[in-house]
Amino acid sequence: MPAPLKAIFFDVGNTLLFPDREHILAPLRQRNLNPSLEQWHAIERKTKKAFDGILQHDGKADHSFWYLFYSSLLSELGVHDDALRDVLLNATRVSANWCEIRPGTRETLQRLGRRYPLGVISNADGKIADVLERCGIADCFKEIIDSGVVGYEKPHPAIFETAVRSMNVSPEQSLYVGDVYSVDYLGATAAGMQAILFDVAGTYRESGLPRVESLEELEKSV
Repeated sequence: MPAPLKAIFFDVGNTLLFPDREHILAPLRQRNLNPSLEQWHAIERKTKKAFDGILQHDGKADHSFWYLFYSSLLSELGVHDDALRDVLLNATRVSANWCEIRPGTRETLQRLGRRYPLGVISNADGKIADVLERCGIADCFKEIIDSGVVGYEKPHPAIFETAVRSMNVSPEQSLYVGDVYSVDYLGATAAGMQAILFDVAGTYRESGLPRVESLEELEKSV
């Protein structure tokens, strides 16, 4: 049986905040290309499965996810332009461009926060606390652990260990919620934490892994 929970930690990208597709994909619209959200999610599912395989084989973090994602997207759109791919890639890696927030996020976090201390563990550029502040949810968290500040990226165990120490809880009494199996789920469980996948796109729907598709669903499960 899992240990009783004492704290919940969250990833940020594709868990609490989502990419500003209007801004990031502007260079495509200039070419009259308008990929739908359904296309985005289909490519996200494909990319996550490929990325999981790569990361599990190599055993270390890298930055190939969005390279794979935009390579697939442009191929599907019939565009072969490395410079355009790099523009999209660079825009996505800027934490400030992750500013779309689902309705009810703050309210659900506040309810969860009345039951458990909440924290963030994010692979970011050292500015994720500022982004969470601008999006109006930074105050929901007791600790915000940013890889750009602490010097370790998920799935390295040190970033998870730093987070649980900062909240004075044990790993086995902590739950991590993130969207990528190889980075978030395996990284957290290797550090001794409980974990659940935040799977809006449905990548892991048939995997048998613990997963939710919304914060409201998570709230009911903990």
